[in-house]
Amino acid sequence: MPSGRKLWQPTQSQVQRTQMQAFLTRIAQRFGIEPAWEALRRWSIDDYGTFWAELLDFVGVEPSAPARTPIEGRGMLDTRWFPGMTLNYARHLLRFDDDEDAIVFENEIGGSARWTHRQLRDAVARCAAALRREGVKKGDRVGGYMPNVPETIVAMLAAVSLGAIWSSCSPDFGVGAVMDRFGQIEPTVMFTVDGYTYGGKRFETLDRVAQLQQRLTTLKRIVVLPYISDAPDLGGVTGAVAWRDYLGPEDAPAPELRFEEVPFDHPLFIMYSSGTTGVPKCIVHGHGGTLLQHMKELMLHCDLRAGERIFYYTTCGWMMWNWLVSGLGTGAALVLYEGNPGHPTMSRLWEMAERTRMNIFGTSAKYISACHKAGIHPGEDFDLAALRAVCSTGSPLSAELFEWTYANVKRDLMLASICGGTDIISCFILGNPILPVYAGEIQCRGLGMDVHAWDEEGHDLVGQKGELVCIKPFPSQPVCFWNDPDKRKYRAAYFEHFPGVWRHGDYIEITEHGGIIVYGRSDATLNPGGVRIGTAEIYRIVEGLDEVVDSIVVGKRTEDEDVVIALFVVLREGLTLDKALRDKIKESVAAGASKRHVPRIIKQVRQIPRTISGKKVELAVQQVIHGEEVHNKDALANPEALDEFVDIV
Repeated sequence: MPSGRKLWQPTQSQVQRTQMQAFLTRIAQRFGIEPAWEALRRWSIDDYGTFWAELLDFVGVEPSAPARTPIEGRGMLDTRWFPGMTLNYARHLLRFDDDEDAIVFENEIGGSARWTHRQLRDAVARCAAALRREGVKKGDRVGGYMPNVPETIVAMLAAVSLGAIWSSCSPDFGVGAVMDRFGQIEPTVMFTVDGYTYGGKRFETLDRVAQLQQRLTTLKRIVVLPYISDAPDLGGVTGAVAWRDYLGPEDAPAPELRFEEVPFDHPLFIMYSSGTTGVPKCIVHGHGGTLLQHMKELMLHCDLRAGERIFYYTTCGWMMWNWLVSGLGTGAALVLYEGNPGHPTMSRLWEMAERTRMNIFGTSAKYISACHKAGIHPGEDFDLAALRAVCSTGSPLSAELFEWTYANVKRDLMLASICGGTDIISCFILGNPILPVYAGEIQCRGLGMDVHAWDEEGHDLVGQKGELVCIKPFPSQPVCFWNDPDKRKYRAAYFEHFPGVWRHGDYIEITEHGGIIVYGRSDATLNPGGVRIGTAEIYRIVEGLDEVVDSIVVGKRTEDEDVVIALFVVLREGLTLDKALRDKIKESVAAGASKRHVPRIIKQVRQIPRTISGKKVELAVQQVIHGEEVHNKDALANPEALDEFVDIV
């Protein structure tokens, strides 16, 4: 299905009520720009220092000490943001102290909880006091080997309130995957659980925790939250303490909540690259850049505000958890879900959307595709009157799935496909409540993000595929990589392909009306006959077929050094890949893209290998089919899936 059909247009009254329109009006009045979106976007990148300073004030971030100037230095590698400013991320998120909901939690096995802003503040104060007694101080690392539960947010906010640095992995990570991450950053305290559930099955984790304790020699304390049992046996983990014992009696008065005020770029989070081609890079993000970027995206691009409810299906090993948690800074309530989103049926999350009166529903393109394949109709089956936006990320959302969402979820809805990543803990391109939605297109480039599509010579492209680049600095660039004192790894990761310019590694097209189509990772770009093809172009078509549940596509080298396209498909239960289905796939790809996109090789597999955060690992499959070793299988959620690709072609 082609991109480009307009599916939604906000009414004038809807536009006038948005925070984006309020910000646009303010800037037009103060700086004399035309009161139109494109004029605001251009101003935000032409005068980016002033833009970020105005934004800081508009979103209500109150530093404890002001900056000398918004920026010092020049260029993407040398700009320093808000020098002299001090603030604390946790202080902004905990600025609400009332009995309104801050967190609404559910899990797949019927567990639920509600936390008010006041209860959250009290728990953070108790946890911070315990960490302070432990000797945790500014710059120390605190790890979370935790599920997506309210206590994880408490532990994170407590750590960063002290100026410590938070880093988390979800409990389905194996010992090797956790060591690849925490082994590099050497945490002093680790929060964890006794186990987790997924798809209704229980998985115990304390044996893994004991192994981690032996290998993470910097750990002074392990705090265990009982999750799958009321009183787990902690004997195998030396010196472990239960969550309630660590925080102290709930009926005792909470200690004073204090905050360590830190520079704008003081480390806040350590995130990790996928690690499928080597040990993960440790990407450090700062207090101010993370907070300011997230407030921009949540308040302006999502129009989130106090009293609303925002949900994103995520684990604590994915940057969308960090992004979601920042929603507390708007006064909104977070809706958390822990477990399999399809358990017991694909309607599970939509049922929760009705019950919790969600305003923003965040998920992945894979989940929307699974709902489409399951034939469900959320808009008919559930009361989604409160829902006004659906966000999708993780992979490009096809035009067909845009159409499905408007037909089966809700007509009056901002469907915001978003794209950015762990590298910037935010988005380059995302939704906009004052702009229309076109099928298959992301609505706009983010304010303050000077994003372009470039050809190999660095020329701007419109209406053609090119590399996603950002040519001016922005405050959520990584502060640094951990253990990279000369920034050699940091420069190599983003700035070598186009010197001094951020190359993100995505293949995009900017349309004539300013929308963006994402074609997939450019480092997984196919090059049959020297023609560059993004993998997402093929996924959109193949996964739109009723017979296909999932797929992965890679380039297979031939003896004459050319590349042919190899497609591997997971089919609906009971189906077998025969000549008729192969022909249907080829004809669909030729009609929907071009004959150059048609796979030369099509094979059926049982499952597609993915990272723990759910992304397809095209490069790992490409290595396997060429007989090369995949060095870091611990980064995969299902490493056994790679076995099926050995000798398959």
